[in-house]
Amino acid sequence: MKYLGSYLFILLLFVFSCQSTKITATPQQLLMLDNLVSSQAFVIESDWALPQTTNSLMAIQNSGLLGPGNSASRISLVGNANELRVDKDMITSKLPYFGEIQSTAGYNGSSNSINFEGKPKDYKVIKNDNGSYTITFEAKSNSENFNVIIHLYPNLKSEIILNGTKRFSIRYTGFVRSISE
Repeated sequence: MKYLGSYLFILLLFVFSCQSTKITATPQQLLMLDNLVSSQAFVIESDWALPQTTNSLMAIQNSGLLGPGNSASRISLVGNANELRVDKDMITSKLPYFGEIQSTAGYNGSSNSINFEGKPKDYKVIKNDNGSYTITFEAKSNSENFNVIIHLYPNLKSEIILNGTKRFSIRYTGFVRSISE
């Protein structure tokens, strides 16, 4: 009986600490997001790359090759040029890639970053109940096809999920802005 109070306290602590957090946004941010998505003219710049953690990435982390504050599952992109640009019916991607590639992309000076430019296939926009948007499409680089999922939130934060045919999936988090900014 004396443990009942302790169990009740722990249960209440667990229940109240697991409440979902609401994304707060100003009316201006909501309007801006609606305008960006409807005009299909925005740029996403990412702050973090979140690769799928594998044994190879853990070996790199354990060797000390990753910079301070980085880990096998979270790599800072601050100071690294990166963007995913949507401009009407053209999509351009210049994103660094961290992770395992299942098939060689070639040597001849080719980059392992995720670069594609062109018209997306099956471009779909869904407005979610919380005011966020989910955008999906397929894109093609010179040697690989990608399934792309973009989540845009009312506070102008973004998440990009890229699934390639020759590499492990990777996520990027950052912010969305207008092309003109």
